Amino acid sequence: MRSNTYTILFTAAITIVLGFMLSIAATSLKERQKLNVELDIKKNILIALNIQPAGEKFTPSEIENRYDEIVVPIIVDIKGDIVLNSSLEAIEESLDKFPIFMQKMGDVIEGYAIPISGKGLWSTIYGYLALEPDGKTVKGITFYQHGETPGLGGEVEKEWFTDNYKQKKIVNDAGDLVSIQAVKGKADPTSPEYFHQVDGVSGATMTTKGLNIFLKEELKKYDPYFHKIRQTQ
Repeated sequence: MRSNTYTILFTAAITIVLGFMLSIAATSLKERQKLNVELDIKKNILIALNIQPAGEKFTPSEIENRYDEIVVPIIVDIKGDIVLNSSLEAIEESLDKFPIFMQKMGDVIEGYAIPISGKGLWSTIYGYLALEPDGKTVKGITFYQHGETPGLGGEVEKEWFTDNYKQKKIVNDAGDLVSIQAVKGKADPTSPEYFHQVDGVSGATMTTKGLNIFLKEELKKYDPYFHKIRQTQ
């Protein structure tokens, strides 16, 4: 019969070895998870900019190549001025500097994507909104992370909902920011507000209400910059 000392030492050795192996695995996975998060962000920026994959879905290499080919990140401040000599990492917690992802082909700007996020019903909803070069017409929108109820608030991530935003206007005829509201039921084509409204999600009033609120708040941050863009049109 083996002594208690042997059992304790054996158990301790196994624990140390397994702990060391788990530590190595966790470190390795953490780096891979970070890369996957960055890849997913780039994919959703492309989707918001209405860039379609060559096949049924984006491959990792296609995401990297397309992003590097057409997306140019810039940073703007609360006055709408471009901030030089700053990085996306440096402004992650900033309250007065905001990233914009420009879609460019050569010297031609074909769109702008901005990050959007805010409270829905049960969770924070994260996404990207893209505008056409005129700074007022929606090019696309995507919601890629949330904890809303599947089949109800979770429908905000579906194409049938996000496609409604395309070609809608974030400003009125006077050029004032009005954002875009998801309404209860269907948007009325005969209403003067039609180009600032989209069909809502049945049974998800609180989720869409939260979405409406944070979308306008996010657009307010960027309006000084896009106002300057609109002035040049």
